[in-house]
Amino acid sequence: MKTSVLKTSALTVLAVVLFMGSSFSQSSSKIPLIGSTAPSFSANSTNGKIKFPDDFGKNWKILFSHPQDFTPVCSSELIELAHLQGEFDKLGVKLAIISTDNVETHNLWKAHLEEIDYQGRGTQKINFPIIDDQSKDGSKLYGMLHEPVSSNKDVRGVFIIDPNNVVQAINFYPMQVGRNMDEIVRMVEALQTVTASKVLTPANWEKGDDVMVPYYPYTKEQLAENPALKDEYYSMGNRMWFKKIEK
Repeated sequence: MKTSVLKTSALTVLAVVLFMGSSFSQSSSKIPLIGSTAPSFSANSTNGKIKFPDDFGKNWKILFSHPQDFTPVCSSELIELAHLQGEFDKLGVKLAIISTDNVETHNLWKAHLEEIDYQGRGTQKINFPIIDDQSKDGSKLYGMLHEPVSSNKDVRGVFIIDPNNVVQAINFYPMQVGRNMDEIVRMVEALQTVTASKVLTPANWEKGDDVMVPYYPYTKEQLAENPALKDEYYSMGNRMWFKKIEK
């Protein structure tokens, strides 16, 4: 009888420990949701010690994660980001890259990438920091470690964060598939447009295209007072109102 009770107690304790361990693992790698405050962490990087996102001030920020240095897909992505650095600068966006490799390897990789003439566009200078996350603290805070794939290497994550350090967009790609950097630029342009003007962007929207409004654009009284309003808006069905953008 005593043996049976001891076995039952031991199994109960084991179950509790396993449950707590599972809960901790899941909570420690929870993905920050859109609309939440971007988690803050400090780490070493190719640009020295940084605190993300705090050190980037009142700018838009993008945190990119990648699985490993010196891999072909990652290499192509970082060179593309360096090529688009001017576009991101115009948009007021600060970039940061993170992986679980160490900063010594990051520096070697960076130097190697800056010698490559990718796509015949000449070599590119990498000015954005590549963060050393050997501790995996940052990766866990942002849910970059997807354990069915790997418990020690990040999948390809993208977090777009606004000047108030609020997460505005999230995207994850598998390790084998490179990201479309032009789409990330488009996403920032769309987010900045809807934030500034309180409008919506339709499917396949590109900068300069007409936007949508989330409301009926004018009343009969407003139209009577200002007939030109009719030329500023058009509809495609009573639920899709567009505002014209001057070209």
